[in-house]
Amino acid sequence: LWGPFFNLTKLRKLGLSDNEIQRLPGDIANFSQLVELDISRNEIMELPESISYCKTLQVADFSGNPLTRLPESFPELRNLTCLSINDISLQSLPDNIGNLCHLVSLELRENLLTYLPESLSQLHKLEELDVGSNELYNLPETIGCLVSLKDLWLDGNQLSQIPPELGSMRSLTCLDVSENKLEHLPEEMGNLLSLTDLLVSQNLIDMLPESLGKLRRLSILKADQNRLVHLPESIGNCESLTELVLTENQLVSLPRSIGKLKKLSNFNCDRNRLMSLPKEIGGCCSLTVLCVRENHLTRIPPELSQATELHVLDVSGNRLLYLPLTLTSLRLKALWLSENQSQPLLTFQTDVDPESGDKILTCVLLPQQPCSDNLARCGALESLVESSMLDDTWDDKATNRMSTIRFMEDDDDEDDEERTLLRRATPHPGELKNMKKVAESIRKDMNAAKGLDSNKNEVNNAVDRVTTSV
Repeated sequence: LWGPFFNLTKLRKLGLSDNEIQRLPGDIANFSQLVELDISRNEIMELPESISYCKTLQVADFSGNPLTRLPESFPELRNLTCLSINDISLQSLPDNIGNLCHLVSLELRENLLTYLPESLSQLHKLEELDVGSNELYNLPETIGCLVSLKDLWLDGNQLSQIPPELGSMRSLTCLDVSENKLEHLPEEMGNLLSLTDLLVSQNLIDMLPESLGKLRRLSILKADQNRLVHLPESIGNCESLTELVLTENQLVSLPRSIGKLKKLSNFNCDRNRLMSLPKEIGGCCSLTVLCVRENHLTRIPPELSQATELHVLDVSGNRLLYLPLTLTSLRLKALWLSENQSQPLLTFQTDVDPESGDKILTCVLLPQQPCSDNLARCGALESLVESSMLDDTWDDKATNRMSTIRFMEDDDDEDDEERTLLRRATPHPGELKNMKKVAESIRKDMNAAKGLDSNKNEVNNAVDRVTTSV
């Protein structure tokens, strides 16, 4: 079937993707004028050595095939400018990969590469290098020789450090080293003066370099899911910063210089340990989204109202006592305040268990005298209603359980020493509302029952006891 096909010697563009092709014949060499070749997402296990005769080939995509290696002669394709070999189980690159001296884009994502050959540094025209989602443990120092590189993706590897030589890439605009094992970034990062996007998420970094402030063109900084304990004061010099993501770190405070970020639009600092926000944050005049969910904030600075573009404010999961009145001047479209319980709903006191001698906590809703087996039923609604009517021991034991709380409005006929609230066996607070409804319903039904006049007083007294407990 392939025979006549390879007689098309003047073919310049060939697309064979998604065809379940299992083998690429050596006759591919007949396409001496081929400029673009796409055989992605097939079942090709090996490329023929003869592919090196396609001397005019400029764009090649071999992605999504079960290839484990490239032919030794592959680097002879000197005119290649764009090479995509993503997701093919590639374990290594030819040592002389640097001979592809005209390469502008090299994509090697989702392979099994454990190292990059030294010759890669010879690709002086390379502008885009994607080696994300491989098994790289280190980078060669010579990587700094890629002086034309603009986009570098190293995410999803096993890197524990970045060589300082990376700072020589003066043309670099985007650097992604997220999902590695980095513990720090070199100070030489400050030399990447063209950098606009810096992604270092999901690493082990505890501090960002002070030289970060030199990155005047930096627009996006994502450092979430690290171990940051503080930000460098110099971050305020990143005057072009529009998005700052610091979620899931260990930040206790933010530098005052953050107020100098006049272009900052989206600031996310969720799930840290912030005790306060600097009042200078109001200087972020372009801020539209501020998320500080799940921190330890007890107050919001009134100066935040100076960020007049703020539309979304998320302060849920903190310990806020109140909000500043100045926030009413903002045109907020969304405000999250949930889970801001600044103190327990009930005040607990320390006490001593008379039986064990253990120190304990108690409060008004806990029984102040131990319950007997009969009183243990009081947690259920049915038990409360039925037992209050039928069990004679209920009243005797319940009336003996008296609170120490005194009420000024108690009946005057009672002796002063007995001015206490008679505390019935108290059910779980969550059941109180429904219990009251049931009790009131019983009262109405009993009053409406004309045939039970003789028992009316007894029933009403029983229901009164239920209502009082509620």
